[in-house]
Amino acid sequence: MLIKKSAVVAASAMLVATMVFGASGHPTYAADEVNCSAVMNELYSGKHPKEVAKDLSISISSVYRCKRHAQAAGKATTKTSLQARRGRDVTVPRAPAASAPAAASSAPTR
Repeated sequence: MLIKKSAVVAASAMLVATMVFGASGHPTYAADEVNCSAVMNELYSGKHPKEVAKDLSISISSVYRCKRHAQAAGKATTKTSLQARRGRDVTVPRAPAASAPAAASSAPTR
């Protein structure tokens, strides 16, 4: 009987320990925050992404992620500046379709 109780206690302790460690969030590191403006300044100065990553002590994928975000922001800025310049949405005009009453009136009557 004593063996069964100690086995239940040990199993319960392992279950509790697993739940405590599993419930905790992912660990945070200082490297989670990347200064993309510093990365882009380094890239604009002519450095290669591998050099930038080494100098700033970040991963190469973080350099490329900052580069993608900068390109997306540039495209969004270009689109909104075109809209502001024209004062409306940038759309491609379609050819006007002939309306049914106008087409019927232009047909000759007999």
